[in-house]
Amino acid sequence: MTAATHFALHPELTLYFDGQCSLCAAEMQRLGRWDRAGRLGFVDIAQAGFSPDILGVDMTALGSQLHSMTADGCILVGIDSMLVAYTLAGRGWMVWPLRIKPLRPFLSSLYRYIARNRYRISALLGYRPVTSCTEGVCRRDTPFL
Repeated sequence: MTAATHFALHPELTLYFDGQCSLCAAEMQRLGRWDRAGRLGFVDIAQAGFSPDILGVDMTALGSQLHSMTADGCILVGIDSMLVAYTLAGRGWMVWPLRIKPLRPFLSSLYRYIARNRYRISALLGYRPVTSCTEGVCRRDTPFL
C-alpha cells in the first residue's frame, strides 16, 4: 500500500485517513498488512484532488476524526471506524475495550483528544514523515515499524 490510496477490489470498509499524519499513515499501513483477505480500502484525504463529498462532510469534520464507509454506504466515525477496521483485519482482540459500553464514552473522548493532537503525538512517539522515496519505494523512519 502506498501512502496515497489503496483499494481492495470491493472493500467491506474504506478508511479515510490523514496521510500527513505519520502515526495515522503508519497505522493504515499496518492494517493493510494485516488485512490478508482484502476487506479494507484506504483513501488518503491529504492527497491533491480528494473531495469529501462522497461522505457528506466537509474537510474540517473529516480531519477531526477517522471516518470510514461500509460497502453498503454506512458512515462510521472515530472509535467505531477503528473497531470495525481492526475486526475486519483479523485483529479485533486488539480493540476489545471498544466493545465495552461503559468504557465507550471515555475511549471516544480519548480518541478525539489523540486525533486533535495527532501531529504532536506522532512526533512524541518518534514517527517521522516519509523522507525518502526511491523508484516508488518510500521509507518511513519510525521505531515501531
